[in-house]
Amino acid sequence: MMSPSITPIADTEADLALVEQVLAPDGTRRANTILDPFLRDVDSAQMLALYRDMAVVRRIDAEGVALQRQGQLGLWAPCQGQEAAQIGTARALRPNDMIFPSYRETGVMYTRNAAPGDFVRMWRGEEGAAYDPSVTHMAPLQIIIGAQTLHAVGYALGILHEHADETAVTYFGDGATSQGDVNEAMIFASSYRAPVVFVCQNNHWAISEPVTVQSQYPIAGRAPGFGIPSLRVDGNDVLACFAAMRWALEHTRSGNGPVFIEAVTYRMGPHTTADDPTRYRDADELEAWRARDPLTRMEALLRRDGVLDDAVAEEIHGAADVAARDLRAACLGMTTREPLAVFDGVYAAPHSGLDEQKAAYAQYLASFEGA
Repeated sequence: MMSPSITPIADTEADLALVEQVLAPDGTRRANTILDPFLRDVDSAQMLALYRDMAVVRRIDAEGVALQRQGQLGLWAPCQGQEAAQIGTARALRPNDMIFPSYRETGVMYTRNAAPGDFVRMWRGEEGAAYDPSVTHMAPLQIIIGAQTLHAVGYALGILHEHADETAVTYFGDGATSQGDVNEAMIFASSYRAPVVFVCQNNHWAISEPVTVQSQYPIAGRAPGFGIPSLRVDGNDVLACFAAMRWALEHTRSGNGPVFIEAVTYRMGPHTTADDPTRYRDADELEAWRARDPLTRMEALLRRDGVLDDAVAEEIHGAADVAARDLRAACLGMTTREPLAVFDGVYAAPHSGLDEQKAAYAQYLASFEGA
């Protein structure tokens, strides 16, 4: 069992001193007794693949923001700055491990081979609104804060009863840890030794509230109180995140029950496109975190090792542009059904109450004609 220091978080630098790290912001490899054993087989090709994933996801994310600004999406939840936490942990999973995300896991979706339209269907409000969980092994994006942790534990209990060889994994933010659902999920998981990994992406801001309002101490320190071992890693270090998930999976697959990872990262953009972070966040703080960018540190390592050159970088840039183009095409090519179709298929048999609601809604829509 491992648990973080219980030293209060005085400031950002003090906070970062309490995380496990493999790759420093300047791209320098650092020895780590906890994480290094889980990285021994990771070669240059795999590290380049992780970098490529992060670069493509960042481009997809930027295109999602642009589509929302252009009126094509109702909302978008940016993940810029959190690519390492998502790609690193998700790439360590098996295809049959079941993921229960929040609403910001664009990178995790990407690792599950999501189709271009899958990224935007919900944010556009289209019919279906998601992907097929039986194919992606990933539940639909969850808007209700923390609710997915309960779903993950329930699924993990099913794994126990069926003696299946898989693990449930759930992602949530630092703000969600103040919700009862997350704490109740950890109680159940610990009590029944459920094979579930809790991944808290501590991006420092729960909408407009800083993480220090959520907790004066490292969030990972809460898990041991439930009997759940935890590990606190640099969430902008993709290798550390990859190793941390391998550490967690070794624990759950050995029948030892749940485990908790806190990935300390930073939300570079707004909470959603409906948010203006300049109203509550200091510009100097944002710039300080730019120096800890997950992509630039990996790029520095790969260029130093001769794995990444300008030609390879240009190829990755092109692949990212193709992903963004396909995303845009899928979004603009969607056919939105007629508003009254929302009442179709609600009940198997006719229902007078539904008919009245449909008529009232039709009258409401008609009031806009000629306006």
